[in-house]
Amino acid sequence: MTTPPRHTRLTFHGPLSEARADQLVTRLAGNTPTTVLDIGCGWGELMLRILAATPNATGTGIDINADDLARARKAAAERGLAPRVRFLEESATGTPHGPADLVLCVGASQALDSRLPEALGHLRRLVTDHGRVLLGEGFWHRAPTEAELSRMWPDAKATDHPDLATLVGLAVDAGFRPEWTETASLDEWEEFESAYLADTEVWLARHPGHPLAAETRERADRHRAAWLTYRGVLGLAYLTLVPATGR
Repeated sequence: MTTPPRHTRLTFHGPLSEARADQLVTRLAGNTPTTVLDIGCGWGELMLRILAATPNATGTGIDINADDLARARKAAAERGLAPRVRFLEESATGTPHGPADLVLCVGASQALDSRLPEALGHLRRLVTDHGRVLLGEGFWHRAPTEAELSRMWPDAKATDHPDLATLVGLAVDAGFRPEWTETASLDEWEEFESAYLADTEVWLARHPGHPLAAETRERADRHRAAWLTYRGVLGLAYLTLVPATGR
């Protein structure tokens, strides 16, 4: 039975362009980490690129999604990086892995704690004093209206994310200094969200009478309605954080 393909158009599972990824890899690899820890690693794409740029580094990726980890392991093997990286199917809550010279946590702070200040505190403990953290975290460009929230994810609330200034302030309160602050552009969001649904949309157009079509169509329509609602309202910040020492 033909089923919808999944995410073949995506390289990164988030609004991240090739140009920004290259800049992030150059900046983070420039600090010459020898250990890299990726929280909620998914496909591990960014970590694999950093490992390729730092031949003396080893990496550990943690996630609970077995399919994503299988894709990560396959990519590592294809690039000759398998001897230097391990992908673990386990929760990041209270993880014993670390401290590492570079900690990646992109769209995954909830894997450490549902409360952002506490998650940032965990990140501070997981990074070495002279290391770096790359935090990818959602923020509101402006406060969403109640009508907008009702069309986003289930039970969406204005308190789900801070604004950008508050987000950076929380990182400082947790013991970091922001080396670099950047945010995903609208083009990056549109490329990501379009690619996220593209395989499904083409499959639905070709298989309208498939037994799985109705539920797949409902799911795709719901996702599209949500992202077209948070388009320009929800942002994603990429914060390169330096641990503050001697506090």
